Amino acid sequence: MNRHESDLIRNIVKDVSDKLGPKCLHCPEHLVGIDSHVDNIIALLRIVTDDSRIVGIHGMGGIGKTTLAKVLFNLLFCEFEGSSFLSNVSELSKVTNGLVLLQKQLLNDTLKTDNFVNNVDRGMILITERLRCKRVLVVLDDVDNEYQVKALVGENRFGPGSVIMVTSRNEHLLTRFAVHVKYEAKLLTQDESLQLFSWHAFRTIHPPDGYAELSNDVLKCAGGLPLALEVLGASLFGKNNDAWRSAIDKLRRIPDPNVQATLMISYDALDDDILQNIFLDIACFFVGRNKEYVSTILHARYGFNQEINLTILVERSLLEVNLQNQLRMHDLVRDMGRAILYQKYPQHPGKRSRIWLHEEAWEVLNMNMVRCIAVVLCAKSQSLICISC
Repeated sequence: MNRHESDLIRNIVKDVSDKLGPKCLHCPEHLVGIDSHVDNIIALLRIVTDDSRIVGIHGMGGIGKTTLAKVLFNLLFCEFEGSSFLSNVSELSKVTNGLVLLQKQLLNDTLKTDNFVNNVDRGMILITERLRCKRVLVVLDDVDNEYQVKALVGENRFGPGSVIMVTSRNEHLLTRFAVHVKYEAKLLTQDESLQLFSWHAFRTIHPPDGYAELSNDVLKCAGGLPLALEVLGASLFGKNNDAWRSAIDKLRRIPDPNVQATLMISYDALDDDILQNIFLDIACFFVGRNKEYVSTILHARYGFNQEINLTILVERSLLEVNLQNQLRMHDLVRDMGRAILYQKYPQHPGKRSRIWLHEEAWEVLNMNMVRCIAVVLCAKSQSLICISC
């Protein structure tokens, strides 16, 4: 075979590969509780329109936003002229020329040709010029600021009938970008949680004899969060009852580091020290309390109205306000906040900025272990709040 024939074959293979389109994205083997969400979003996308449709999927870290987006992408990409799934947008955009690389991937995926992009502005122009008449499916996974969205998909940058999906922990970002549909990823139900956990812990749909009660104890620690159920299930696979009991006792005191690392991304993304401190205050002392009551205390502590900051925490999926106007926080998010403080001084509670355990609070006070400490006794719940200075 001469060089000309070799080049010809290579070009034919590339052309066939391009025409076949992208391969399906890898998804977890055991998808639990996702079918109804997929059906709901597809039904919303089927609404007839000549414009591009923008769908925003939001929710806390580890809840399954990326998995949901991948399943939707696999089901829909063959209906479009071009498609691109851009993973880890937030993380990749922080590296040198990261957004340029993402723009180049978007163009290469949808056009099936190499495209030269040397800066973000040039990339925005190229995407508009080459894709404005093309019906495409584009997914931006894990976006954390508006500029990332603007640089990659902008406004009216694609042809009629295009679909853009954006996943984010920040609901407000989706509102600013004016998405047509906002969809909140939900925690799993008890039955769904048990099924997903069992797949990873036992390789079957139900716990075997002798493990049902232990499994329910783990489910309480996971709180319906898919990431936690998968991580904890995999860590317990093949272990005996004693190892399970030891692991559960540890989980009740210390969050799993792999789950905590994912949740920490949301905490690290908070904009300023006051916002981070308010999150830590709520995690330690105010889960379940009335929103106005907490706002009054935070106002006194930080010197101005904190309604806006409470709203930001809700939008970042770190806090909820229920129908009774009480502040709610997922147990793993709460534990992550407490672990931030505990890990700085694990053996010295008097050095921590907040003390939430009654036993440690009394110990610190009795032993005079801090130079300055603010103490608040809530008459309603008889709870002691200690904040060291």
